[in-house]
Amino acid sequence: MKITRTAAKTLTALTALLLAGSLVGCDPAARALEAIDSAPGTAAGSPATGAAGDVENAIAVLGRIPVKGRAPKTGYSRDEFGPAWSDTDHNGCDTRNDILARDLTNDTFKPGTNNCVVATGTLADKYTGTTINFVRGEDTSSAVQIDHVVPLSDAWQKGAQQLSDDQRKELANDPLNLMAADGATNSAKGDKDAATWLPPNKTFRCEYVSKQVAVKAKYSLWVTQAEHNAIAGILATCT
Repeated sequence: MKITRTAAKTLTALTALLLAGSLVGCDPAARALEAIDSAPGTAAGSPATGAAGDVENAIAVLGRIPVKGRAPKTGYSRDEFGPAWSDTDHNGCDTRNDILARDLTNDTFKPGTNNCVVATGTLADKYTGTTINFVRGEDTSSAVQIDHVVPLSDAWQKGAQQLSDDQRKELANDPLNLMAADGATNSAKGDKDAATWLPPNKTFRCEYVSKQVAVKAKYSLWVTQAEHNAIAGILATCT
């Protein structure tokens, strides 16, 4: 049976915390960092890391992520991370619609889909600090896209090649690594890491790089030196 949208929102952060233990182990700093994943519906532009401890945890976890060069992109394809938007949580809805339902407010659903297919809603976009009205349709759906906070191509070149098929599928569908975002801004981001792209909305940058740190720690990925320096520079400003 499909859980309600309200229940799904309540469970998102708890699920991320529980899943973290399976790949990160018992590292308390990494577990604490999962809490940085803010509650859905938070207004765009709001302070990203609410306490100094969150920043300290992010810095501590970043310090334990290996720093290496970027591996070749050889062999990468989206298929290496499983079918797009699989129903990995087995709630009867695909991941894209799960994230739309989580991140949009005032949402409505397509009739006959058991409240799975989001038809309309409002996004407080964290990347731009703007509000976007989502309307499902051939010419309108792309206004809101689902972004991989750590792009899959970037993950592939920084350790995901060594993950199992199931782990890569989990990474591609993990709510911790997904957020609804302005389509044009997400397209501009592409597969860039923090050294080459940061959200235009500066007030979201602390939360953004903290999310990347959490994902990379959870899936045993590494960072380049330039990426490490960029993330550390942002975290140093998060007070």
